[in-house]
Amino acid sequence: MFTGIVEELGEVTAVENLGDGSRFRLRGPVVTEGAKHGDSIAVNGVCLTVVETAGGEFTADVMAETLKRSSLGALAPGSPVNLERPMVADGRFGGHIVQGHVDGTGVIVERTPSEHWEVVKVSLPAELSRYVVEKGSITVDGVSLTVVDAARDHFTVSLIPTTLALTTLGSKQPGDPVNLEVDIIAKYVERMLGEGSGRAGETAE
Repeated sequence: MFTGIVEELGEVTAVENLGDGSRFRLRGPVVTEGAKHGDSIAVNGVCLTVVETAGGEFTADVMAETLKRSSLGALAPGSPVNLERPMVADGRFGGHIVQGHVDGTGVIVERTPSEHWEVVKVSLPAELSRYVVEKGSITVDGVSLTVVDAARDHFTVSLIPTTLALTTLGSKQPGDPVNLEVDIIAKYVERMLGEGSGRAGETAE
């Protein structure tokens, strides 16, 4: 489990086409410290399994389904990425419950800068809109954020200078894709209410 607090702004150093997927090599000396084969690292909000580590870099295999359903397919050597290791049992819960299971992708629609923060509008797939509420939590490219405004086809978030400087969200421009993971608690509540009223078939699953 992750919490959406990015530990490091890493970089893609190589992408190898495997036919039915890709193997990524990524630079991240912080997240690779102590990492070993089989460990998990979230890359732009997608939970990936470490294949090997060396020299502050790690490799991870990404299957075609993940490339299709997330923005990882758009990554190339030189692309910056948000990196986070799983939360340890006795660690601080800084963000919210993040599984690293991307629900869909959105697109940066516009950015509105102000003196101390920046408001970013992100498009929202119709099937996810019911899970996004004002002042609720959402994960954007692996970053735990609070929703400012929520509409059927978009939402907005406010980014503080630290988030702008230390994550990919500081450089994303209108038209760029982002990975979205909605609050898992909302999905569980929907499922339980659906089963209780005989409408379990109406859930997003």
